[in-house]
Amino acid sequence: MSAPIRVERAGHALRITLDRPKACNAMSLEMVDALIDTFEGLRGDRGVRAVVIRGAGGHFCAGGDIKDMAAARQAAGAAEAGAGAGADPIAAVNRRFGDLLVAAQGLDQVLIAALEGVVLGGGFGLACVADVAVATASARFAMPEVTLGLPPAQIALFVARRIGISQTRRLALTAARLDGDEAHRIGLVHEVVADADALSARVEALLQDLRRCAPGALAVTRRMLHDLAAGADARPLDRRLDEAAAAFSAAVRGPEGLAGTLAFVQKQSPPWAEEGAP
Repeated sequence: MSAPIRVERAGHALRITLDRPKACNAMSLEMVDALIDTFEGLRGDRGVRAVVIRGAGGHFCAGGDIKDMAAARQAAGAAEAGAGAGADPIAAVNRRFGDLLVAAQGLDQVLIAALEGVVLGGGFGLACVADVAVATASARFAMPEVTLGLPPAQIALFVARRIGISQTRRLALTAARLDGDEAHRIGLVHEVVADADALSARVEALLQDLRRCAPGALAVTRRMLHDLAAGADARPLDRRLDEAAAAFSAAVRGPEGLAGTLAFVQKQSPPWAEEGAP
């Protein structure tokens, strides 16, 4: 059986391709586990500044794999027929996708989602945790879970953080379909391009932009912003500002801050932006 994802590292970017094109890259449990392992393997890796995720075959992701759900249902039935109740296998499969979204948010690197074709269910949720989401105008977005008699259990929180509770209610409760332009209008994606070639070109331009950005500073900034999105801003304002000042001080004293400010004064490029830098 072929691997469900392809991973390629080139320079300061790691490219992940969801590689189940015959299934429109529906997320099997094997794919979820492979993505989590890849994300967790990047922890603390300052040689990678960006992670690009895209689907093979002209589609991003058709959501969760129904076959895994059926297998979990059979396992649940067998457990119920046996002696005593153990862990719920259906809940465990569903919860694993939540682990994936948490792992994606915990990256030290900038996560770029290149979206085309269908972006449904779990794929929709994955798009919502990307730092930069670029879509083709013809991409088709939806949360179709209720049409299957199911709730969007793991993605709802992440979608609501992205586009707000009002839009999330509309999409989750009606299974409405959006194109790239509508997804952009409601804040789900940041940019819309004409077609797949333009999508590739825009991703390359973003990677070039990130060449100018220090990897350590990216990690600290990303963590700070995700803390805010996760509701950590419920802490007292003074405490949050003190923590931000401490992080800023550590950066100024660190090697990136010293190199970056010196390069600015000397009107030179910082070392991480030089040709040949990872």
